[in-house]
Amino acid sequence: MSGATADVVNTSAEARALAQPPLVVLEPLRDLLDELDIGVGPVTAQPLGDGHSNVTYLLRRGEDRAVLRRPPRPPYAPSAHDVLREASIMNATRAVGLPVPRVLAMVDNPTALGVPFVLLEHVVGYAISNTVPMALASPADGQRMGQALVDTLADVHAVDMADPPLSQIGRPTGYLGRQLRRFSRIWQDVATREIADLDHVTAWLQEHQPPEGESTLVHGDYRLGNALFAPESPAQLVAILDWEMATIGDPLADLGYLCATWAEPDDEPNPMLALSAATRGPGFPRRADLRERYAQRTGRSTSGLAWYKILALWKAAIFLEASYRRYRTGTTTDLYFASLSDGIPQLAMAARAMTARACRFG
Repeated sequence: MSGATADVVNTSAEARALAQPPLVVLEPLRDLLDELDIGVGPVTAQPLGDGHSNVTYLLRRGEDRAVLRRPPRPPYAPSAHDVLREASIMNATRAVGLPVPRVLAMVDNPTALGVPFVLLEHVVGYAISNTVPMALASPADGQRMGQALVDTLADVHAVDMADPPLSQIGRPTGYLGRQLRRFSRIWQDVATREIADLDHVTAWLQEHQPPEGESTLVHGDYRLGNALFAPESPAQLVAILDWEMATIGDPLADLGYLCATWAEPDDEPNPMLALSAATRGPGFPRRADLRERYAQRTGRSTSGLAWYKILALWKAAIFLEASYRRYRTGTTTDLYFASLSDGIPQLAMAARAMTARACRFG
């Protein structure tokens, strides 16, 4: 097997024989499941969800299920893919009543898989991206899903951040400036080509940065595909996933990201809208509806939301370039990453076009 590659292997000996480390080694995971009293017998693993950042697998053992979450194969940007920090935030947000999966184990010792990893409970539900399952295909359920996303986002932004551990996940001031500096540095580290449109957007964001406002808990990757909905009508949101980028910051960054990833029927395609293509379908609210409901639900002004949508596209172009770099080096075979050769310039072009229109849609 020397020189070969595989994502899932049975034993550590098989893993050592590979040219690249696997993502899942079943034998040590079986031992951990034994310690947690989860299932009996052999373990199987299959990729789960449409995420393209941290790696997520569904582990099956008899009638029991658990979810494995771990970093991708390197290389990746410094400080990215910290699954242990993410799990700590999930514990804290679940404790204050947000719909978040339970953390079953946090493993800092890299012996088993070569990296830290966590095990999560398996929440039964649909993660929706390109298509809507038949059980939730009515226009009324599309409307409910959009409303539930906004209402839950309002709940996220209403969490009391005064006490640890949530008070310690970020700094309460300077969020937008740190975002601009951090992602500019990441671009310098991961760029595989020059993209003039992205450089233009970088300068525009810096020149038009909004004044600092209130700070709340922010999710950082809040979109349709990172929510689970119960598998029967009427649509009910049962979990928010992917807390990797959560911190303390400007709540409009989450709303801007949600709107930037929310596809409407007449939109030109780009890699971000592809993550929520289902929202082009009947019944789903429009972006203006999401914005209006959020303002009504929170009492918060959404003036200047255009800047935050542009920020979302700019950040997406940068972190997707990091993923595209991993694809080019052969550490991932994700076909979504292959499409980013053209997709990232499309994002940069879309963001630049939004800068030209920003004064008209606020």
